[in-house]
Order: sequence, then structure tokens, then C-alpha cells
Amino acid sequence: MWTVGLCIVAVVVIYFSYWLNKWSNPKCNGVLPPGSMGLPLIGESLQLIVPSYSLDLHPFIKKRAQRYGTIFRTSVAGRPVVMSTDLEFNHYIVNQEGRLVELWYLDSFAKLFIQEGENKTNAVGLVHKYIRSLALDHFGAESLKEKLLPQIEEFVDKTLQTWSSQNSIEVKHAASVMVFDFSAKQFFSYDAEKSQTNMTEKFTNTLGGFMSFPLNIPGTAYHKCLKDQKEALNRLRQIVKAKIISPEKHRGDFLDQAINDMDKEKFLSEDFLVNMLFGLLFASFESVSAALSITLKLLADHPAVLQELEAEHEAILKNRENPNSMLTWDEYKSMTFTLQVINEALRLGNVAPGLLRRALKDIEFKGYTIPSGWTIMLVNSALQVNPNTYKDPLAFNPWRWKELDPLVVSKNFMPFGGGIRQCAGAEYSKTFMATFLHVLVTKYRWTKVKGGNIARNPVLGFMDGLHINFSKKSN
Repeated sequence: MWTVGLCIVAVVVIYFSYWLNKWSNPKCNGVLPPGSMGLPLIGESLQLIVPSYSLDLHPFIKKRAQRYGTIFRTSVAGRPVVMSTDLEFNHYIVNQEGRLVELWYLDSFAKLFIQEGENKTNAVGLVHKYIRSLALDHFGAESLKEKLLPQIEEFVDKTLQTWSSQNSIEVKHAASVMVFDFSAKQFFSYDAEKSQTNMTEKFTNTLGGFMSFPLNIPGTAYHKCLKDQKEALNRLRQIVKAKIISPEKHRGDFLDQAINDMDKEKFLSEDFLVNMLFGLLFASFESVSAALSITLKLLADHPAVLQELEAEHEAILKNRENPNSMLTWDEYKSMTFTLQVINEALRLGNVAPGLLRRALKDIEFKGYTIPSGWTIMLVNSALQVNPNTYKDPLAFNPWRWKELDPLVVSKNFMPFGGGIRQCAGAEYSKTFMATFLHVLVTKYRWTKVKGGNIARNPVLGFMDGLHINFSKKSN
């Protein structure tokens, strides 16, 4: 009896050892980048989501880059991942879209965006060109110049008036609501005041599952994330259906144009439109609201920067024939210091932890082989806090942008991605932020009430929120 028991234990130990060895040493047709795969199934997910309370690179990435080099392997949420802080490799990969790599997400986010079949939203070629062209038509420089700039200014002023009627505002959430409501209005004529569904809440709740372990059982963050995502998609589907059925109610928004193109672009199915709207909406409101929040936190902590920012905008008012006239495109383009503040906030904020791609075939680079099917995370945030490029990289110093070489900046500053996937909404994001700052410093006073402590896990956030009191200036 004892012999049988010992044999069973021995078999279990041998099998577990074999499985553990196989997990720790994945198959590869070459030499894998150095690193550790962590525990079976879990990988090193737990270490990655431990909050970091600094603007510096997340310790998970920083420690491994110091130990293994600029390209290393790990496992996150059960998937093998290669992370790179290597400038040359990152630029190489972003320019290999559709050839060696494709846009990808970790499993916790993959189900939120359709990535397979006719409705996939990470496509390249004609589909990607169409989406990018449509986005630029409605959110690009020409649209901003001709139509959106005064609308943004009016919307921001109305929002700040509402904020100033309250004792304090938690800025990250409030900014998310503001940017979502305005962006959704451009996408499908959304009116937050008349809508029966609080779509902003569904989208902001979805973010909670971004870096969670993909365990879809009640009570988990991922389960709630999927539930909110489903409700948001259902509401978007209702909107798409209503617009398809009633073309006479079209107002010329983003969705109207896409529906009008359905006859000539065969990939524009109802399902595709729903998922395209979801992805674009999420990208537009989350990035801008996070960037605005970190900008206000940094300005509150650096009064000298705020003083020069105010001086620049007061000068704009003084140079007008009518100080109460709306902001013009030429005035926006003249905001040299404001755009330096925004660049510096984007550099330090590193709103997203990195760009994700999936290898379509084995990739060889600097003697290493990245197997087909592996996820690749391009940690461009590491380039933006590199002391070899940015002196005293963790200091908030907008003046540094006066002296930086544009060529160096183009390779070491990519807050909006790179390659063919560079964000079509980059100008929209910067214009929205600059307009918000213009209205804020010329018409309102504000003081930080509490919070503002950074918590990166590795997505940027605030441990206890960022609470600010706003009040309207007297004439």
C-alpha cells in the first residue's frame, strides 16, 4: 500500500516538475530574451499590478530592465510577453504593422474589442485607412480649425461653471465625464442631459478591468468590467440601429458618415460600427481626461509654471480687439508655453503603460527570437524618462522643450503611439487640453483641496483622487 502511495506521489512530482520546466522554458526556434515566466498560469501579473507611487517607470519594468537588459520576457495574465524599453526595437516594431505584428491587447482587454473575423477593429490596410480617414475628417486639424474649437471652448466654460458651483470636484472622474460627453456628441450626437442611459459611467467602469486578471466570475473586477461593457455595447447598438432606420434624422456626425458609406464599404456592418464606436470612444475620453488630471496636479505643485501659463493667456486676451471674443485657431497656435506644458505633462504622465502588439511570425532581433503568437509590449514610457535624453527626467520642467532637438523628440516622445497606428486624435487631444487651460486660467481660480498622490498600477491614476475647488473670477 505504501509503495503504491509513494509511486503516485513520485508521478505527481515528476509531472509537476516537467510542467513547471515547460512553463519556465517556452518553446522557441532560437534564443528567447532573458527573463522569468513567474508562476504557472498567473505569471508575474501580481507584481505588475502592485501600485507605484511615483512618476518614474513602474518598478516591475525598471527592475527587470536593469537586471535583464532593454528587451526581456515575462508572463502577464497567463500570456507570454516580451517587454521592450529599447529605442531601436520599438521603432522597428511600430513600423512592422501588418507584416510582423498586429495590434493586440492582453486577455483582460481582448474581449472588449473584437479582434477576429469580419468585425475585427485592429485591422490594417483598407479598413484601418478608412477608420483613420473618418476620424481625421471629424477630429483632425481642419475640423478643429473650422468647427470644433469654439464648440470645445463653449463646452469647457459650461462645464467649469458647473464645477464652480460645488465645494470641490474629483477631477479625474469629472474630466472623464466632460471629455466623454463632448466626444460622444461628435461621434453620434449624444446629449448627456437627454440620455436615459449614463453611458459615461459604463465606459469609466470598464477601465477598471483593464489590467485585471481575466477571471470572469461574479465579484471580480473583470466580471464587472465585462458587464458594463456589454451594457455600453447594447446602448451603442440601439443608437446605430436607430440611425440606420432613420436617415432623415442624420446630423452629419461621425456615425452618420459611416452609415452613409455602408453601401460602398462592405466591411461596414452594424456589428463593426458598434465595436468601432466603442473603441474610439474609449480611446478619446480616457487619454484626454487622464492627461488633463495629471496636468492640473503638476500645475498645482509648481506655481512658477502656472504663473507663466497665466501670463501667456492674459497676453492673448490683451491682444484682442474684443477681450470677450472666442478663441481663434491662430491664438491656439500661438500658445507656445501652453503646448510645452502639455508636452511635459504627457511625457511625465505616461498615461498608458505601453503599446501592445502580437507577433504574427517569429521575430529575430539582436540575437533574440520572439516566437509567433507572443505579445510584445513597447514600453515607450521608458524612453520619456531616460536621463540620457531628458536632464533630471522626473522634474516637471516645461522650459526644457525650448532646447530639445526635434529629431531627438520624434524618437523619444511618443504619447500618441507611432507608425501607422499613431493616434488620429493627437491634435484633438492637445487642442482640447489647451482650450481647457485657456478657459481655466482666464476665467476661473482654482486650488487643490486634497489628494493628487500618484498611484500607477501600471495605468496612471490617483491613490485618493484629485479634489479641486473652482471659483469664477470677478470681471
